[in-house]
Amino acid sequence: MVHKYSVSMEKELKSLEEKVFLLLRLYHDTCKENVKLRKELADTLTENTKLNEKIHTVAARLETLLLNIPDEE
Repeated sequence: MVHKYSVSMEKELKSLEEKVFLLLRLYHDTCKENVKLRKELADTLTENTKLNEKIHTVAARLETLLLNIPDEE
């Protein structure tokens, strides 16, 4: 009877070990993905800032052009 208990416990420990390794792998994969996503977010925010600056520049130039259009009389 002691032998069966030992075999059963061995199976449970093996299963637990496999689950821990899976959890660690998923954790590391998630960490890598988070690093990648943070970089993508930073790049996107930088690009967004550049595009907003261009929009403001174009809007100011357009406003200047509109102010310099002579009135029709």
